[in-house]
Amino acid sequence: MAMLLLNPFRGSGEAWQAALMEAIDGLEARIWPDIGAPEDIEYIMIGRIDLAELPQLPNLKLMVSLYAGVEGLLANPSLPDAPLVKAEPMTGDSSLTEYAITHVLRHHRNLPAYQAQQARHQWNGLPHKRAAERTVGFLGYGLLSKPMADLLTYMNFNVIAWTRTPKPDAPIEVFHGTGGFAPFLERSEITVCMLPLTSETEGILNADAFARMPTGAAIINLGRGAHVIDADLIAALDQDHLAAATLDVTSPEPLPPESPLWDHPKVTIMPHVARRPNISDSLPLIVENIRRLEAGEPLLQFVDRDAGY
Repeated sequence: MAMLLLNPFRGSGEAWQAALMEAIDGLEARIWPDIGAPEDIEYIMIGRIDLAELPQLPNLKLMVSLYAGVEGLLANPSLPDAPLVKAEPMTGDSSLTEYAITHVLRHHRNLPAYQAQQARHQWNGLPHKRAAERTVGFLGYGLLSKPMADLLTYMNFNVIAWTRTPKPDAPIEVFHGTGGFAPFLERSEITVCMLPLTSETEGILNADAFARMPTGAAIINLGRGAHVIDADLIAALDQDHLAAATLDVTSPEPLPPESPLWDHPKVTIMPHVARRPNISDSLPLIVENIRRLEAGEPLLQFVDRDAGY
């Protein structure tokens, strides 16, 4: 059996090749474009590649995406018709958790406002809340969000979430569905977007959503740039309804030089750098999913093409 590595961007192809062949007995890992006989390929790992370049793979059984968001793959007409899974660490991504906590604390302790004061040479202490007086809300409460929520709960923040479907066993309060969206927003003082990008979530952070948030609320977008309507965000910031925003993702990417977001005093732009997973983070899940596939067991992190994630 053979796996084709399509330009993995978390480590070199050679490093992946060695790790996979050591972890899975009998597996031959081939690095694109050295595909060999197409009929040998039973698995592909998708990194950066134009899928239109792929030949027909008649024995393809499984595709593994190294991307957390799969909207681009699902919209690609050249995506093969085989099961697709993601390769996220089952305990969450420590680099992403670290990043999220960093920016929650920045907003909690008014660092963007203090940076603006420094630029004006002002020395003014600002009121701030204790963690127990602050509510942090997660848009999306999946594999990657849960460690963030757990850590913030440990730090004594009030943590809530909003999801598409109910989460009755969650250890935090979870709002769900259309009816739960407004009540969630009304409580969330620092909102962390971790949603997948689908037709239902595109533009979800818009003027109506911002208006429902508490005065002085902050936004941290770790999902996709298209979740945010930029003009609505700028208006909410200019009206002092929102205090600040951190955008690790933008639409488009890279953010064009002429975008007003660059120079807005209440916006922090980061160049899509929140995650820095490595081979050891993703390898165990890939190995387990291949084992499950061969054993006829349910796959982990299976992508529902109809749901879009």
